[in-house]
Amino acid sequence: MNIIVIGCGRLGSDLSLRLSQQGHQVTVVDDNPGSFESLDPQFRGRTVEGDPFSKEVLERAGIEGADGLAAVTNSDTINAVIGHIACCIYNIPNVVVRNYDPKMRPVLEAFGLQMVSSTSWGAQRIEEMLGGTQFKIVFSAGNGEVEVYELVIPDHWAGRKLGELLAVSETCLPVALTRAGRSALPSPEMLLEAGDVVDISTTAKGIEELRNCLIGKEA
Repeated sequence: MNIIVIGCGRLGSDLSLRLSQQGHQVTVVDDNPGSFESLDPQFRGRTVEGDPFSKEVLERAGIEGADGLAAVTNSDTINAVIGHIACCIYNIPNVVVRNYDPKMRPVLEAFGLQMVSSTSWGAQRIEEMLGGTQFKIVFSAGNGEVEVYELVIPDHWAGRKLGELLAVSETCLPVALTRAGRSALPSPEMLLEAGDVVDISTTAKGIEELRNCLIGKEA
């Protein structure tokens, strides 16, 4: 695919290298020529110096024939505007923008853009790790708004129905139950056994409610 990366900071340079190593045709755009020095020597792609708001610069980067664009500068405003231009003017099918300041997330969301907020996501991961959570995250969607957690059923929950566990939160949805190495689609009536591994899709609020429930039942 032909992919344009707007912004050649630490994130942009690493992303560009990863994409080029996967065989994509990558063009990096930045208005600071010195920023291209951060590109790894193994990067195989093009660089275009200039204002990313410039039509001439964007078209020189190949935006008219691009399959994807990532706007990953340190400015949420630039990322939002470039992302909007890519979607609405050049009809690029896959556009992703970086959220640098969590306070600006509503602005990016208003544009309806795919967004990655490393700051918010990282803060949530650190919070969970410091909290000593007994749940293992196996999949994270978006910026962590919805995740799939892996839970090993403790002894004191053996013999209870899965539905009892899930009833503590409206956001908890069962994904799979693995017992003795074999997985199945779970039903609320399924009786749990100690050591069962249950994958549950839920939100941060949902997993907190589930954690509190397990602690209460154990007590």
